[in-house]
Amino acid sequence: MVNYLKILELHFEEVSQRTISSSTGHSRNTVSDVIQRAKKLGVESLNDTMTNPWLEAFLFPEKQAVEKGYFPIDWERVHKELQKKNVTLSLLHHEYSTEAREGGKIPYAYRTFCENYGKYAKKYKLTMPIRRKPGEVMEVDWAGTTLKINDRSTGETIPAYVFIATLPYSQFSYVEAFLDMKSANWLIAHIHALEYFNGVPETMVPDNLKTGVTKAHRQEPLLNEAYRELADYYRTVIVPSRVRRPKDKASVEGTVGYISRQIIAPLRNYHCFHLEDLNQKIFEKLEEINTIEFQKRPGSRKKVFEEEEKSYLQQLPQTRYKLAEWRTAKVQLNYHIQVERMYYSVPYDYVRENVDIRLTKDLIEVYFKEVRIASHKRLDGDIGQLSTNSDHMPDNHRLYLDHNPENNRKWAETIGPSMTKFVSSILEINVEKKALNSLSTLRNTAKKYTNEEIEKAAETLLEISTNPTVSVFKSVLERNKKRKQNKKANNSRPRTTSDDYGFVRGAKYFGRETK
Repeated sequence: MVNYLKILELHFEEVSQRTISSSTGHSRNTVSDVIQRAKKLGVESLNDTMTNPWLEAFLFPEKQAVEKGYFPIDWERVHKELQKKNVTLSLLHHEYSTEAREGGKIPYAYRTFCENYGKYAKKYKLTMPIRRKPGEVMEVDWAGTTLKINDRSTGETIPAYVFIATLPYSQFSYVEAFLDMKSANWLIAHIHALEYFNGVPETMVPDNLKTGVTKAHRQEPLLNEAYRELADYYRTVIVPSRVRRPKDKASVEGTVGYISRQIIAPLRNYHCFHLEDLNQKIFEKLEEINTIEFQKRPGSRKKVFEEEEKSYLQQLPQTRYKLAEWRTAKVQLNYHIQVERMYYSVPYDYVRENVDIRLTKDLIEVYFKEVRIASHKRLDGDIGQLSTNSDHMPDNHRLYLDHNPENNRKWAETIGPSMTKFVSSILEINVEKKALNSLSTLRNTAKKYTNEEIEKAAETLLEISTNPTVSVFKSVLERNKKRKQNKKANNSRPRTTSDDYGFVRGAKYFGRETK
């Protein structure tokens, strides 16, 4: 049996392979194979658990399979295949079993296959790594270290917070600095990252920070509404990492450290006065990071991204996501909500209800239980402005609002020129409040008559009076009404002929007429 333990002990003591071969009694080829396999699998030191049987099973698992009559498994090939999109252990076991039976060998059962792979993966990197597939995930986070911007006028140092997004498969990254870590900049950073990658991954993995996750439940975290809306727009899914589980987004955590060393540290003493200037320097450094060759694998981040991962990303929408912010408010008794000290109306049925508000740069939308109930153009300028939709008002409020000089003139024009002149006279002679009270009486009175009747009455009034009033107008209407009724009564009486003398009996009654 090969003494793997002795070979590796001597090798780690920097003993030559020729001397190891002489000391252990194994051929130089055997010694070389053991050392090369140990290097390939990352064995750099020995501990008490690494016995000869353990080392044999770890370094040459195919030998045990052959000895027991099982078809050997190339675990390194399984490990690489599992990184590919849509490839699972179940599929790889099926392919392995088919190959074994075609060769007349015995395949391992699926359960044993999975257990052995778990052992292999665990030994390969101490903890079992999560191998991401191309285009599957984008991990995002804020770097713990900040940069700085100098205020030219005050000399004050302003912190700049660094956002990092990484595609774990290729390690291709995006970095940008912002003046704060609020929700708006968090969303803008995501939009810029997706546009930099020119595609959308299947899922995005953020930390449980408040700008992204409202409440961190273990099974189903409650997402910030604006963040969820952004994910829906780009047709992706947000899967926040578990609380205190940095390995859930190990790529971006590792990139944060790398970015801190390669970008943040070199720029720590760089003096700039604008955020654009700082980001320009960051992008220059970022280009170097993404194009530099890997040390332990062929290619660079950018090369691997363009050749192996970019094609798996979903296409970006035709238009950029319109940034929105969500808030809540309570509808006041005047059926308005307050947003940034401006007031916007909602239907009066929702008074005292809590509503959700979606704010964009130009628009405000109000939702009640996910149904939009109002929308307004966003107000700016002096505080305290109102945006009121008359359709949101109760009927009596709407009538009061519509009762103004302009609307009264428009109403008079629908009646006729005399009424228009009469209404204008009332508005000119009286102060506005008194004139509107008189016009309210006038319009209530006019409801009882036809347009022709009130136009004729207004015409008569203007002929007989130089100072027409509503009370005189009402008298004219009543007089015209009575006159019309009398005329109608007279017209309804039967007409008499010249021979008809009422109760006179006539000549026939007295027998005067000859027969």
